[in-house]
Amino acid sequence: MADKIELTNRIVLRSVLPLFKVIYDEGKESSKGVDGIVQFAVKDSDKGAYLEFSGGNLDVKQGIHSNPDVTISFKSVEDMNGMFTGKTVVPSVKGFSHIKLLLKLVPLFLGLTLLMPNKNPKAPKKREFKVKLLMYMVTNALSQLNKGGDEDMMAWTAKMPDRIFQLSVQPEGPAAYLRVKVGKTKSGHGIYTKKAPFIHMMFQGIDGAYAVIAEGKDTVEAMGDGEIRVDGSPESAGMLGSFMKRIESLLMPK
Repeated sequence: MADKIELTNRIVLRSVLPLFKVIYDEGKESSKGVDGIVQFAVKDSDKGAYLEFSGGNLDVKQGIHSNPDVTISFKSVEDMNGMFTGKTVVPSVKGFSHIKLLLKLVPLFLGLTLLMPNKNPKAPKKREFKVKLLMYMVTNALSQLNKGGDEDMMAWTAKMPDRIFQLSVQPEGPAAYLRVKVGKTKSGHGIYTKKAPFIHMMFQGIDGAYAVIAEGKDTVEAMGDGEIRVDGSPESAGMLGSFMKRIESLLMPK
């Protein structure tokens, strides 16, 4: 059975940290000017990921960089998980001489707080952005749940032929997908165009998506209220929903 702490850490590093790029690109015009490497790492381990600022762009890469400008390190995997799931954690920071690089982290962390359940933006653009972040995160996290060894997820995907599980906000809102093929999984942004989806969860406008994705409204109730339409197997859609709940329990344990 997959260790919950390790599985959560995999999702933090590979599904949550990559959202920094989405946040950065959203406010890109005000983020140029400083290049450098910011490393997030667990002390005395190979667990980590780093941000690479270069030429006005940001890439999020897995692993440990050989010569970072700034290092943000944690005493344990649990501490790293805690910082990115809303707990109060004070990491060790090296590289204060790179103050401009450190300042670039401020809007990124502020943007990431949108994921928290207690953040309920009223402005339509902010609500749409929260939906986009959560949609990108959860489809990626579903893939990481499988790759990280969750037994139920692995059993579900093991014998599945090539299938696309599509999420989209109608008519032209954010979209993301999960591709499953004989035990392998991969997520992506936007509409998958190479084949028709096996399951397509269509949220009716941002408010409909917000109710389900951000506020946790029951999918069946949302369908009854006309906030979501599901094309495809109801049983498979239900399984997908149960795995989404599992991700929520890992990242936001009660």
